[in-house]
Amino acid sequence: MYLALAHTKLDAYSLARKLVLECYQLSKKFPDYEKFGLVQQIRRAATSVSLNIAEGSSRRTKAERRRFYEIARSSVVEIDAILDACFDLQFCNKNDMDPTGVMISRCFKTLTGLMNAN
Repeated sequence: MYLALAHTKLDAYSLARKLVLECYQLSKKFPDYEKFGLVQQIRRAATSVSLNIAEGSSRRTKAERRRFYEIARSSVVEIDAILDACFDLQFCNKNDMDPTGVMISRCFKTLTGLMNAN
């Protein structure tokens, strides 16, 4: 926010920030008894995406950058798996999850491109 570093210019980082917002909004709909379970898990995974993009973009070698982008992409996959569980548990319906699903797809594709470029 205060440092004008390379990650702030990446599309992947902008999308990851939007994914965080989507995940926080969606997880507000989960039952109260999940606040220490799936709510925390989806929020940590979403935050992990943007944090790993930021940290990866500051690394010196392509291999290091790629590894952090790979970790970020794995967190996107984790969010997708959490949504499977939430759907199965009927915490939210498909319409509730669709905006988050769109961001998941966009982040996954963008991170894959970023990994292939580095």
